[in-house]
Amino acid sequence: MELLAGRKCHDALNPLHSLIYFAPEAEEEFTAAGLDQGRMCYFAGRSAAMGAVGAGPVAAAFFNFSPALVARHIPRAWTLASPDAVLEARQRAVDRTLRRLLGDGIAADPEVAEAATLALRAVEACAPAGRTLYAAHAGLPTPDEPHLALWHAVTLLREYRGDGHLAALTEAELDGPQALVTHTATGRGFTTAFARASRGWTDTEWAQAADRLAGRGLLDTTGALTEAGHTLRRGIEDTTDRLAHPPFAHLGQAGVERLTAIGRGLTATATSNGAFPRGIFSRT
Repeated sequence: MELLAGRKCHDALNPLHSLIYFAPEAEEEFTAAGLDQGRMCYFAGRSAAMGAVGAGPVAAAFFNFSPALVARHIPRAWTLASPDAVLEARQRAVDRTLRRLLGDGIAADPEVAEAATLALRAVEACAPAGRTLYAAHAGLPTPDEPHLALWHAVTLLREYRGDGHLAALTEAELDGPQALVTHTATGRGFTTAFARASRGWTDTEWAQAADRLAGRGLLDTTGALTEAGHTLRRGIEDTTDRLAHPPFAHLGQAGVERLTAIGRGLTATATSNGAFPRGIFSRT
């Protein structure tokens, strides 16, 4: 099976995981558990599977966030709510969010149950070595409810791919802000304004990253990717696809096509129901 099929499946499924980061239900549940409003909810919610770790491991695992931003919230979060309490709050938030965006019938939808089965089958081929966030989440129990089991499996596939992506970025000798600058320069994914603000980099740090990239011949004087920059980004994505391929090869072509089709339908519904705010993604 071609690597592109795995990327298409990831693109169809990943929004079903990432929508939780924009859902009001998440902050409601996390703050009810004791966390402060705002960025603490994101950092604690995503890192809780690793236990009560410090700022260093979280910044390393998240890669493109400013360590200073992470340190403002971790490890203080664990003095306000235990990792187990945070994980329980996240589960409640996922349930509420999926029901709001996809309808209460999501819990009994046979296609959702089918997708959960397919995604969990794919995960069987994910090895934990060198995959910190994947391994942490793989240690969590699989929920019984099909829509929550699907979200859990999609999270595992997402973090597995993400861990491999960080390896590709490291091989390309890009640090966190450089990775963001080159990513936004492709015109796909987050807008520059959202990427810089949400990841906590100052204007000076962003400009310094751009200068380092220009010094490598990866950005031109306008801040656009050079031919070498485009080649580097394509290589990163190709390496990421290759490192993320085992679960999709294990599932097989028919399974991947079916999982992609169901994922696209669910993502389209969630998006049309307001899963993501306007202005965070580039349109080119």
